[in-house]
Amino acid sequence: MKLNLKEDWKLLSKRAAIFYIVFTVINILTFVLLLTQTDAGFISPLIYFVFWQVAIWVYYMFRYKYRKKTSGGEWIDAAMFAIIAATLIRTFFIEAYQIPTSSMEKSLLRGDFLFVSKINYGARVPMTPISFPFVHQELPITGGKAYSEALKLPYYRLPGIQKIKNNDIVVFNYPGEDDFPVDKKTNYIKRCIGIAGDSLKVVNGHVFINGTAVPLEENGQMSYQVTTSTVLDRKALENIDISEYGYNEYAAGYEMWISAANKEGLSKLPGIVDITPKIDPAGKYPEIYPHIPDRLAWSRDNYGTIYIPKKGDVLKMDSTTAWIYKDLIQKYENNPTFTIVGGKAMLEGKELKEYTVKMNYYFMMGDNRHRSADSRYWGFVPEDHVVGKALFIWMSIEQDGIYGNRHKNFFSRIRWSRLFNLIH
Repeated sequence: MKLNLKEDWKLLSKRAAIFYIVFTVINILTFVLLLTQTDAGFISPLIYFVFWQVAIWVYYMFRYKYRKKTSGGEWIDAAMFAIIAATLIRTFFIEAYQIPTSSMEKSLLRGDFLFVSKINYGARVPMTPISFPFVHQELPITGGKAYSEALKLPYYRLPGIQKIKNNDIVVFNYPGEDDFPVDKKTNYIKRCIGIAGDSLKVVNGHVFINGTAVPLEENGQMSYQVTTSTVLDRKALENIDISEYGYNEYAAGYEMWISAANKEGLSKLPGIVDITPKIDPAGKYPEIYPHIPDRLAWSRDNYGTIYIPKKGDVLKMDSTTAWIYKDLIQKYENNPTFTIVGGKAMLEGKELKEYTVKMNYYFMMGDNRHRSADSRYWGFVPEDHVVGKALFIWMSIEQDGIYGNRHKNFFSRIRWSRLFNLIH
C-alpha cells in the first residue's frame, strides 16, 4: 500500500477537506493546552493528538481511496461530521440534561429538560477522551463500558467567563461514585450553597454561610407533619401544586414536602389542624458526613460548622479534621496512603500535621432539603468534578403518576409555562 499524502489529499471532497482542517486546528489547540497548562508531560497529549488525527484520516482514506464507490458515502460523511461537531459542542459549549429526581423541587421539577453551559465555568477537557459518542457510562442494548481507559488525561479546564458563585445551580459528577473515572461518574444537579473559602452551619434547618443566614429558595421545599381531621382530597392538593406527600394513619395526618406557597395554600383547606416542620435534632446520625466512627452530633438540619477548603489552604490535622478532609486528601487529591490511626492523620507512614489543598471545593444542597442526597451525606464536590452551569429549561414533561396523570396524553403533560424559563 503506497502512501502519498499529497495525492491522497486530492481525493477528499471539499467538505471533507474543510472538516479535517478545522478538526486539526482544534486538535492542535487541545494538544498545546494539555502540554503547557497541565502536568500531563509530553507523551499523553501526544498520544491523544496522534490517536484522533490518525483515526479521522484513516476513515477518510477508507472512504475515498478504497471504498470511493460505496453507495450512500456522502450520507456517511455528513453523519460523521454531525456526530463529531455535536460531540465538540457537548464537550466545550453546551449540553442537554434531564432532571430525574425531586431533589430540586420545586425550583426544578422531575421531567424538566435543561441546557447546561460549559462556557460559564470553563469547559473541562475530557479526562477519558476515548469514548462512544453521546453515551455516558454504558453502551445501549449490548451493555459494557462506553469508554476506554487506555488513555487518561489530567484535569484541565479552559478559561471561563465567571467563577462559581453562592446559590448557582451546578451540574457535577457525583463524588461518592468510585467505580468510574471522574468525567464518567453520574451527573448530579444541586445548588452550590457554599463556595471555596466559606464556613457553613445549619441550625434547625436554616443555613448560615460565614455567619449570615441564607433563606431557602422561594420554591424550595421542606418536610412538614400535617395533622388533619379528615382525609384530604387529592384534587384539592393538586390545585395548590402539592405532589409529594404520604398519609400516616398513626399520626392522624400526612408527611408533606412543600414550599412556602404550598404551605399557605394548604392552611386554607378544610380539615387542616396543624402544619409543623419536621426538623432532625442534633445527634449521631451514621448517614451524615463526615462519617466519623464515634460521630459528630450533626444532623441534616443541625450541621457544622464545616469549612469548605480552597486551593492553597493549609489545613491543620487533628482527630476531627482528619475525618472531615479524609476523602479530599485520599481520593480527590490522590494520596492513597493517607490513613487515620488512633485519631492521627498518617501519610506514607508518617504523621501528617497539616495539609496544603490543591483544588477548590464546593458544598452542594438540593432545594428539596429533606429529599436530597447532597453534601450533607457525601461531602465536598472538587472543582474537577464540576460539569457546568444550568442555564434554562427547554422542555418540561410531567412524569407518569404525578397528579394521577397516567391517562393524560403526551401534549397534555407538557408544562408549557416552564418552557425556556431561565434557571436561577
